[in-house]
Amino acid sequence: MPYVNKAGFIFIIASLLLSACNSGKSGERWYNETQVIKGKKIYLANCISCHLDKGAGSENWKVSLEDGSYPPPPLNGKAHTWHHSTEVITKIINEGGAPYDGHMPPFKEVLNEEEITSVISYIQSLWSDEIYEIWKERDIESRKN
Repeated sequence: MPYVNKAGFIFIIASLLLSACNSGKSGERWYNETQVIKGKKIYLANCISCHLDKGAGSENWKVSLEDGSYPPPPLNGKAHTWHHSTEVITKIINEGGAPYDGHMPPFKEVLNEEEITSVISYIQSLWSDEIYEIWKERDIESRKN
C-alpha cells in the first residue's frame, strides 16, 4: 500500500466529497444517449401520429373538442407534461389519456417498462435545461410525499 501523507489524505477526501456533492448538479439528466435514441424510435412508431414531430402536440391543446375531450398536448416542454412526476407520466402511458379527458390509448400491452422509460427519456430530452430542472425538483418532492 502506498504511503500518503496527511495533506495528501485530506486532498483525496476533499476531492471525493466535492465529486459526491456535484453528482446531481444542474444540467445532468437521469438518462443516457442510448435511452434517448431508443425512445425516439419508440416515439416515432407509437406517438408521433398524435403528439407530432419532436413532441410539438396540438396547437390548441387547452381547448376542449366538441366531445369534451382535449387534443394531444405538446410533450416538448411547452405544455404541462413537465408538471407530472415520472410515476404519473408512466401511469398515463400505461393507462391512456381517458382519466385526463383525452383519447390517448393505453400502452401497457404494447410497451414494456424499459421501452416506456426510453420514451420518457426521449420526451425529456426535448425539454430545455430550465424546464428539466423545474421538473426534477418537482419529481424529487413527489417522491418525498
